[in-house]
Amino acid sequence: MPHTPSRFLAEGPRVGIRHFTYQDAAEFTARARESKDLHHPWLFPPTTPQAYAAYAARLIEDPSKAGFLVCTRDDGAIAGFVNINNIVEGGFQCGALGYGAFAHAAGRGLMREGLDLVVGHAFGPMRLHRLEINVQPLNTASVALARAAGFRLEGFSPKMIYIDGDWRDHERWALTVEMRTSG
Repeated sequence: MPHTPSRFLAEGPRVGIRHFTYQDAAEFTARARESKDLHHPWLFPPTTPQAYAAYAARLIEDPSKAGFLVCTRDDGAIAGFVNINNIVEGGFQCGALGYGAFAHAAGRGLMREGLDLVVGHAFGPMRLHRLEINVQPLNTASVALARAAGFRLEGFSPKMIYIDGDWRDHERWALTVEMRTSG
């Protein structure tokens, strides 16, 4: 039987990661609408086709961003997403991660597996050296995911990012390729 190429950039036991496409609008926005209570007040992914088109365009077309969908391997359903923003090459070789699980997949370890795949892809084919996660301290699920993925707490940034009508404090978590290979 001939080998069929995977639809994923990387695969784990339960999930695979792939890039965003414009064709993902209907499923992504439906999952985002279903997950509003889970995401509020931390995250506001697009919930309409128009908002998704603009969001996806940035991730698909802007070379300083890379968006990855975390999908279940069995049926390809979107479980969440991990985006690498503010990618800087040259002497930095770094990027800032943002992520979110959808309600139907939350608490099942799928995002932990997906984040690990994105980190491997970032440090492998993308040739990045450092990744950062900026998370609001009271977002315990995101803090736990950063910690579980091996990121270390590096600092605290008061009033760092404007979210939901106010400037929010953030903790800075980071991981380098050396930390990943040594631990």
